[in-house]
Amino acid sequence: MKGIGIVWAAVTLASFILTASVWAQPSQRKSVVRPVPVAAKEEKVAAIEPGQDDLWHKTKEERESARSKVLSLLKGPLTVNGAIQIALLNNRKLQTTFEEVGVARAELLEAVMIPNPRVNFDALIQSPSDEAVKYSWNVAQDFVQILMIPLKKKIAEERIRIAELRVSLEILELIEQVKKAYYQVQADQQLLARLALIQETNAAALDLAQKQYKAGNVTDLRLMTMQSAYSQGRLDLAVAENELREHREDLTRLMGLWGREINWTIKGDLPVPPDSDPVMNHLESLAVSNRPDLQVAHRNLSAVVEALGLTKTYRWIPVLEIGFSGERETDNALLLGPSISFELPIFNQGRPRIAKGEAELRKAENQFEALAVEIRSEVRTLRDKLIGSKKIARFYHDDLLPARLKIVNQALLEYNAMQLGAFELFTLKASELEAERGYIQASQNYWMTRASLERAVGGSLYRVPHKQGPAEKSTPSRAVSTDRMSQKITPKHRSKQ
Repeated sequence: MKGIGIVWAAVTLASFILTASVWAQPSQRKSVVRPVPVAAKEEKVAAIEPGQDDLWHKTKEERESARSKVLSLLKGPLTVNGAIQIALLNNRKLQTTFEEVGVARAELLEAVMIPNPRVNFDALIQSPSDEAVKYSWNVAQDFVQILMIPLKKKIAEERIRIAELRVSLEILELIEQVKKAYYQVQADQQLLARLALIQETNAAALDLAQKQYKAGNVTDLRLMTMQSAYSQGRLDLAVAENELREHREDLTRLMGLWGREINWTIKGDLPVPPDSDPVMNHLESLAVSNRPDLQVAHRNLSAVVEALGLTKTYRWIPVLEIGFSGERETDNALLLGPSISFELPIFNQGRPRIAKGEAELRKAENQFEALAVEIRSEVRTLRDKLIGSKKIARFYHDDLLPARLKIVNQALLEYNAMQLGAFELFTLKASELEAERGYIQASQNYWMTRASLERAVGGSLYRVPHKQGPAEKSTPSRAVSTDRMSQKITPKHRSKQ
């Protein structure tokens, strides 16, 4: 009996020494896993990007603080930056994405915890006599799960970073949507004001035509032409007012406003496109360095490689339970001793799991490289569109509108000198306003395209790209690039089965 106790003590001590060595020794991937208090674990959880954590409202006080900031921003006319701040503070979908980070952090805490031991207890009653009872029990611990803790921790940390990058991506997309909605409303208001001027010109032209028609100085065709122009102007105004209401609602929804909060205002016209834009020849590198979705794809690839390595490492011993058993016989004799339980890989040697992991790895590789190609193409498309829309808007602003204004001023002088008729003057004024309408559309296209390009490059156009982004680490050959990248992450995971 004493010898059994000594053996069990030795087995227990050896098992815990093995567990401690798993926790204490640094892995080949420079990942050190040490037991720390729960509070310390929570502090070491990877943080969200600077400035983003303030947008995550986890308590009632934080929600009330955000609410007060929103109300303060709504006191005056909205600027584009003010609308963005309100959306970041008040958009519920963004808060939903933030909670994915909380879920990932909780999964990390669970990944580093030692699994609970398993306890079995049996009571056997001897038949036909119901008096003698035989008891047996077993306490066992799954040591494979303990040995897997370092790799599980690494995978869980990758998932936290992926969740954080998805928050960054959601923020970029929300900022783009708010900017485009803001510029759309601003353009609608500017267009509505110009259409009102056009309609005033049409109304004056129609009034003059009606008076001259009664006097017999204009033909039926001229009168019908003026009536048609006036009716078209009323239709244009109605369409513009309807579009303004619709686009205001889009911006209101993005900002998460309701009730009296929807009565916000925007003042001023669209800003004139700048004379010069930031340098455009580095935007592709900037995008592959900063795009959160590309970083998510890269980290997904890393996580798949880690998971495949985990499967290959423990394919032969998927279950290993070490414990202590006891049994009390019907004659009250007590039997004690260690126990071990493991799965014999006779029929299932883990090949299906490995095949699945390798297929998922190839899938992740293709997704990563396809996304990198799409990002570069999207950046080039938006860059060319931005350059083109800027040229059009600047042509309207610098050439066409001043020329049309000079024509109207000259026509006004000739009209005062009785060298030009009233209908010709009205026609030239309407032509000037139509050119201004085209300028508004071109300017709107520029600012909305710029908002999309900023999202496509992962932020500001003035940022300097990193020396090497995740998509630039691989060579043009997919087979070479992904294999090298996977070897950097876990060299042994690429070994043969």
